Amino acid sequence: MSSDDADKYSILLPTYNEKDNLPIIVWLIVKFMDESGYDYEIIIIDDASPDGTLQVAEKLQKIYGKEKILLRPREKKLGLGTAYLHGLKHSTGNFILIMDADLSHHPKFIPQMIALRESCDFDVVSGTRYKGSGGVYGWDFKRKLISRGANFLTQLLLRPGASDLTGSFRLYKKDVLEKLVASCVSKGYVFQMEMIVRARQLGYSVGEVPITFVDRVYGESKLGGSEIFHFVKALLYLFATT
Repeated sequence: MSSDDADKYSILLPTYNEKDNLPIIVWLIVKFMDESGYDYEIIIIDDASPDGTLQVAEKLQKIYGKEKILLRPREKKLGLGTAYLHGLKHSTGNFILIMDADLSHHPKFIPQMIALRESCDFDVVSGTRYKGSGGVYGWDFKRKLISRGANFLTQLLLRPGASDLTGSFRLYKKDVLEKLVASCVSKGYVFQMEMIVRARQLGYSVGEVPITFVDRVYGESKLGGSEIFHFVKALLYLFATT
């Protein structure tokens, strides 16, 4: 058990069409957090999913209780950055963990991230696919190439001091996340990258835990050609402004 008994972890789960994945990811989070003895809450931020994700979330709230599962839905699809802000506003933890609800991030890594944070007092702990035992499963060669290429290009231009910039499995001190979100201008895929770049810029310490990333089990991936174009454009913007 943590030496800091007062610490509480708010886990933000932005969702859009995740009705199949949500029960599994919530069950896994509860399992690993309960086993580790940490105090936590799960905040589900659904952006008006047409597939009934919110109804599934309501059932989960009945199962696990309103203290553990907080539902903070929004009227329409408003993007990741604003979802984190929305979740932040409603969080009662002093640490914020953000992850995808599509099972690409396994909750078994959360206790490792918390342990690293506790031992080194990092401001940010990021899950990395590009170090140690980290890796990606379920991607074809093209997707791996794009991801590696994007990461390499970013390392070259921005020298951020972190190995995985586009991942979205991260643990933040709450006040640090508030400052970072306020300083970010990017949207979508690039938002995660800018968060790490700004963290370095503002002098925050970043630790990394190797994770295995598994491509979505159910539903559609959200990375397409236009995303890649916006990524490169935003990367050049960050290069010019940081």
